[in-house]
Amino acid sequence: MSQPEQQSFLTHLECSLCGEKYDPDRLWNLCPRCGKPLLARYNLTKAKASLSPDDLVKREPTLWRYGELLPVRQKSYRLSLGEGYTPLHRAFRLEHEIGHSPIFIKDEGLNPTGSFKARGLSVAVSRAYELGARALSIPSAGNAAGAMSAYAALAGLEAHVFMPADVPRPFINECRVLGAQVTLVDGLITDCARLAREGIEKYGRFDLSTLKEPYRLEGKKTMGYELAEQLDWSLPEVIIYPTGGGTGLVGMWKAFNELEELGWIGSKRPLMVSVQSEGCAPIVRAFQEGTEFAEPWANARTIADGLRVPSAVGDFLILRSIRESQGTAVAVSDTEIMESTYLLGKTTGIWPAPEGGATLAALLRLLKDRWIKEGDSVVLFNTGNGAKYSRLWD
Repeated sequence: MSQPEQQSFLTHLECSLCGEKYDPDRLWNLCPRCGKPLLARYNLTKAKASLSPDDLVKREPTLWRYGELLPVRQKSYRLSLGEGYTPLHRAFRLEHEIGHSPIFIKDEGLNPTGSFKARGLSVAVSRAYELGARALSIPSAGNAAGAMSAYAALAGLEAHVFMPADVPRPFINECRVLGAQVTLVDGLITDCARLAREGIEKYGRFDLSTLKEPYRLEGKKTMGYELAEQLDWSLPEVIIYPTGGGTGLVGMWKAFNELEELGWIGSKRPLMVSVQSEGCAPIVRAFQEGTEFAEPWANARTIADGLRVPSAVGDFLILRSIRESQGTAVAVSDTEIMESTYLLGKTTGIWPAPEGGATLAALLRLLKDRWIKEGDSVVLFNTGNGAKYSRLWD
């Protein structure tokens, strides 16, 4: 027997800075008033009355199991390749190796296209498709481009990708195989964004840049929903998350607030830890300096391509999440990242992306500094599959 269609409780969009409200049923990028990210809001009172955790038990093991709390209104527009509901592994051998427990790994490398980006782009492309977009554009260090290309192909939409010329070759090949028009740019992701903007303005493509539209965040927030569900509607003491554009961290913080309003969890929150590379750490610097916004990072360099984001449009949202949770921000060296990537692999059987390795490097640093207490449950997010980073393993 088929499951009943899940009716979205989306009500409006709201600016994350100035609070201005907007019609959710038309295409938007940033807030026209102040230029900051828009957030999707839902009627959680109605959702609470008609939805409970028990309703999820028989649903499909994808992020669309939370359809009432996602923005796509019609089921026919929900593009899916099986994204979400990734495993949460208890890392027993890693615990023994480093002398701390419990540690869990949320393995996002098992998503379609091999990374957590499939979550955000599944929802964002679905919603853009539903609202009439026909050509999509994205600047990306690799994983987001592959994910957008996949879902655009599924919908039959044009995909235009702008990537740094030095990204690992598998990322480029993936986008081309999936039918995207790929433009390689000499520079960083910020340079890609500038070039992409020219095509957006000239040809009317819809911009799917990180936090420059409201719905990638909604896909990413499902990591928080899943984490709570997989831990029997409780949350860990600490979440360590690799931060480039920061959508995943911001999305999970949004998810926890929504879950509390639904009555599915209590007021307890994890300490949210943002980890960056020492070669590109604008969020860490801003956190340490106590500023609301992060100044762009000059001469950004790191082996972890997803962390090479010198300026994040949602910087204040990332910093807000860290501070509200009483968490922290940590910068680790590329040497630490590589050593931890190998340690994570040999003790868990997961081939992590270097961004995933960075979370273990941060954990080791925080244990050494005694910032994490004995017995604190810790979740590390491996955000991608290491197989795509071919040049690192030669």
